[in-house]
Amino acid sequence: MGILSWIVFGLIAGVLAKLLMPGDDPGGCVITILLGIGGAIVGGFIGTFLGFGTVDGFDFRSFLIAVGGAVLLLAGYRMIKKK
Repeated sequence: MGILSWIVFGLIAGVLAKLLMPGDDPGGCVITILLGIGGAIVGGFIGTFLGFGTVDGFDFRSFLIAVGGAVLLLAGYRMIKKK
């Protein structure tokens, strides 16, 4: 799956990450969606590195990896911004 697909996944993953981790984030929805895009890309690289196979299509496993990466980046962003 190309980088454009991860961006689309990231948009959706960012929204879902915000729903899974509600709260008052600095930056609002735009930052959350950007973190979702970044999280989807990072999740795709980590998933491939850890041996989940190549992430090359729109399937449920790829979507979970994208959402997981988005939640991870959102949690990291919150920890950095709190300090």
